[in-house]
Amino acid sequence: MALAAMLPVAAQPAPAAVVNEAGSAPRGEPVVAGGQVPDEATRVAVITALRNIYGPAHVIDKIEVDGGVAAPANWSANVQKLITPALKDIRRGQIAIDGTQMAVTGEVGNEGLRTRIVSDMAAALNPTYTIRNGLRVPVSEQIMVDQALANRIVEFEVGSATLTAKGRAILDEMAPTLLKLTNKSVAIIGHTDNAGSRGANLALSQARADSVKGYLVNKGIDPATLATSGAGPDQPVASNDSADGRSRNRRIEFRVGRN
Repeated sequence: MALAAMLPVAAQPAPAAVVNEAGSAPRGEPVVAGGQVPDEATRVAVITALRNIYGPAHVIDKIEVDGGVAAPANWSANVQKLITPALKDIRRGQIAIDGTQMAVTGEVGNEGLRTRIVSDMAAALNPTYTIRNGLRVPVSEQIMVDQALANRIVEFEVGSATLTAKGRAILDEMAPTLLKLTNKSVAIIGHTDNAGSRGANLALSQARADSVKGYLVNKGIDPATLATSGAGPDQPVASNDSADGRSRNRRIEFRVGRN
């Protein structure tokens, strides 16, 4: 049995309880809870805990109950201990529990939070659980890039990697900020909704990331500082059950790192 809490991106481990949590994101994406849990009581408890933190209107219940999947002793109780307001301090990350193995990734505001969040989680669990701390404090340049993007979607022509006029305009505004980055690399990550096959979406997301890189290189940005990848439909920030959600999932993400 496994739990993956996505903050705000999502994964699909199986069996799993997947929580796509974006209550702390600027756009206020909904919390999408999905995957599998061993019984109805766990499903209700997880959804109730999430709604207590983020509000009923911001939680979408996609969890399935599968009583045939074995879970470690007290797994449900341990899962519920981890759904606390501290999750709202994690951005762009994931909390994943596979049996008694747990990993936490994402961004937090400072080094103190990075240590405290995982320490508190470890204290809440019994000693059989092990936790890998993959949290990080984002560099200040990431904040600059996020502000330049301003929660907008870099748009493409339907089903293609061709930037629309609106998409080009956003990149035109972002280019001066990216040119200011020194000794930093920028990962350009393409994302899609879940319409169509996963393979086709992975290819499309990679092509779109490459298209963005090409456009920015033409704006004078050193191609050696830009890396591209395509995540396809695997990291949604909203439910794919609505047109608005699918629109938000079709996006380009920029992550700043060190060269």
